[in-house]
This record gives sequence, C-alpha cells and structure tokens, in this order.
Amino acid sequence: MDTELISLNKYISSSGFCSRREADKLIEQARVTVNDEVALPGTKIAIHDKVEVDGEPLKNRKKPVYLAFNKPPGITCTTDEKDRTNIISYINFPKRIFPVGRLDKDSDGLILLTNDGDIVNKILRAANNHEKEYVVNVDKPISAHFVQQMSSGIPILDTVTEKCYVRKEGEKRFRIVLTQGLNRQIRRMCDFLGYNVTKLTRVKIMHIKLNSLPLGAWRYLTPAEIEKLNISLMDSVNTEETLNINNK
Repeated sequence: MDTELISLNKYISSSGFCSRREADKLIEQARVTVNDEVALPGTKIAIHDKVEVDGEPLKNRKKPVYLAFNKPPGITCTTDEKDRTNIISYINFPKRIFPVGRLDKDSDGLILLTNDGDIVNKILRAANNHEKEYVVNVDKPISAHFVQQMSSGIPILDTVTEKCYVRKEGEKRFRIVLTQGLNRQIRRMCDFLGYNVTKLTRVKIMHIKLNSLPLGAWRYLTPAEIEKLNISLMDSVNTEETLNINNK
C-alpha cells in the first residue's frame, strides 16, 4: 500500500511551528530539509520523513495553544525579534506562538495567537467572511451622513468597501462590524469622509470577545470558545491565499 503523502508546508504548520504562509517562506529560503536534502516549494513528504528547520528537527505539537490578547498601542504584530516592539517578546509566552492576522501598531484590542498553523489558514481565508467588531473614536462629531456612508460603502484602495453594520455610540464614537480585511480599512474609510481616527479598539473576532480583559493582558480561550471555533471552521478549505484579519 502506498504511503500517504502530505504537502511539506501543511506538515510544518500542523506541527505548530508556524503558519503555512511562513512555512512557504522558510522553504523558499532553503532553510528546510527533508531527509538531509534541501526542500523545494511544493515538496510532499511521508509521515516518517525527517524534517528539519535550520538544522533542528521539527518537533510535533503536543497540545495546541490558543490565546486572546488585548494588544496595547505601540505593539507590532510581528514575530520578528529584531523589532523591539514585537508582540511575541511582549507576551513572552513559554511556547512558540504567532499572531492570527494583524492589528496595526497604533490600534489596540483583541488579537488571537496560537501554535496551530492549520487553524490560522482557515481563519484568515477571505471567503470565510468572519465578523470583526471595532469601537472607534474620531476627531469631530459624527453625523447621520457619516454613518450612512460608512455602512453603505466607501471607495478606497481601488475598490468599494462592502456594506457593513455601523452604529453611533457617542458624539465622536461609533461601532463597526466588518467582514473584509483591507489594509487599514477603517482609518482609510474615515479619512475619505474627512475624519481622523483618534482611537481604534477591536472588541470581537467571530464569537470571541475582548470583554474585560485588561490592556496588555492575555488569556487562554475557553473550551467552549475553541469548540465553537472548530465548528465554525469545519467548512473551511485550506488555501495558500490568506488575508490579514483587518490590519486596521
């Protein structure tokens, strides 16, 4: 009977070492070997093959880790330790983890981190249309026209944003729920209408809420949150075309 083969990038991400996209980069940089030979993009392996990254054996994941983190402003969602503001050094978690998507340096709020590369790929798929909710403060009073325009669609980045839920919550504060992940989308939308964002907080990703988690603190996802996450991603098909969770 033939041995079942698995794509190398999927094998690496399933081990919890990194996301599939990061695994592709490692392979392209010739940092991955299979049975002591440099791996090539598109390589498929058998479960018994010896896989090493930078000369170190790839250790199989023992237990997935899923964290919710309330990112403060000034922290960068990168695993690059050369960046002194990187999120990994800030959290200082004892196991190798990586962020699911991004939240720009000036923004704060909820971001997920994990060592489960497969679930990262599924969450980041643009076609999944997972909701992300934000509370936003701007520099001047919000008008009815602003709410109507923001919810109907704004022309940015050579496209028009999809219709979305927007609710005014204060003279200069509103809540918005997006399913898109355009680069700095909310800030660009506000700028188009003549408003500057003074504070942007992500409070929810899918069913996972920030709630009362203190700024700069993290928590483990609850078993119920993990179960619901897995159920909601059951129909997701892994893809190499991933999208940031709203680099707002």
